[in-house]
Amino acid sequence: MRGAAGVSGGAGGAAGVENTRKDPEQWKTGDEPMTGAQASYLQTLSQEAGVDFDASLTKAEASKRIDELQAKTGRGQKPRE
Repeated sequence: MRGAAGVSGGAGGAAGVENTRKDPEQWKTGDEPMTGAQASYLQTLSQEAGVDFDASLTKAEASKRIDELQAKTGRGQKPRE
């Protein structure tokens, strides 16, 4: 599910420039319900991390939770060169 990682703002963009990423709290649509892609990816990450999945998160909250669970599970991490 490659697209879901981009939802949380992974290394997106042509150059993969991380410092151009907006904080989810500043998103104009951040208070809307999370997207289907976010929900699906969060379910997978939650299961792998052994934590409960919260279906009530907003887009912004889901993005932050994805980042947290990626760090916990090692998913979405770039290999070190």
